Amino acid sequence: MFLTALGLTGTLAAGGWTATGFVSADAESRHPPGGRFVALPNGRLHLVDTGLPHEGAPTILLIHGASSHHADLFSVFAPRLRDKARVIAVDRPGHGWSDRLGGREMADPARQADAIIAALGEIGVTRATIIGHSLAGAVSTRMALERPDLVGGLVLLGAVTHPWPGKKITWYYHPASQPVLGALFSRLVAIPAGSLVLESSIAGVFEPQSAPRDYARTAQTRLVLRPASFEANALDVKVMYDFVDAQWPRYRELAMPVLAIAGDRDTIVWTDIHSRAIAAEARDGRLIVLPGVGHMPYHVVPDLIAHEALAIAAR
Repeated sequence: MFLTALGLTGTLAAGGWTATGFVSADAESRHPPGGRFVALPNGRLHLVDTGLPHEGAPTILLIHGASSHHADLFSVFAPRLRDKARVIAVDRPGHGWSDRLGGREMADPARQADAIIAALGEIGVTRATIIGHSLAGAVSTRMALERPDLVGGLVLLGAVTHPWPGKKITWYYHPASQPVLGALFSRLVAIPAGSLVLESSIAGVFEPQSAPRDYARTAQTRLVLRPASFEANALDVKVMYDFVDAQWPRYRELAMPVLAIAGDRDTIVWTDIHSRAIAAEARDGRLIVLPGVGHMPYHVVPDLIAHEALAIAAR
């Protein structure tokens, strides 16, 4: 009986490992790198860059949240902004096609901010307005706090900025973020299962709105279903609470325009705890709350957000 159970366990494990390899290879074949690589210490950062449409045009930097990478924000804002601004969308370290740039310690949003700042310096960007979504709120605000000469303004979309009650995160981030268990959990369980529930997971993020029909393709969501990316994402989420808990008292230092845009139906990043708070704490803060909108406001009012970003950049 024991040998039968052991054999069954081994068969399931082998099946999960094989499925993960197939899912990962399929994701990479569907969505190869579409931008440029910037060499940094310990690896390369991947970004896409529309270039300057005309002399004097501003630069808009797009930073993605958890379980995502550059393609989601870029697919929405590049068509709306590329004639008026230089649009750059970056894969945070360990996501999309960017290297992790230093292992587990790169989950720290401060280190991610430093890496993005270094990459911008390498491509000659001296001033930018940032549009940051969800988890990128911590990275974007860190960049603004450390380099106010570089960051001319922030547009924060359903962004994580403050500690939240209970310090709760989705259950599977705990095993996936562990040094050894995470590798086994992601390869044997999480990625095979995640590939089966991808569409329903996307639907949950968009609630109460519906996801665009081709969202998985345009946002290249399947790239999340690779072991290294999945584990990096889990660790990013796990360290987030302690980071924002330490950082939020500094938000009164933010002197540049800070616009928080969030939906009043966001059940992933609570608007009252995050967006309302930072809009009140930043010196030049402003808040737009969208009635009936969930966690993906840029898929609901993209033109409004693009307009606001250009207006901030013009200042």
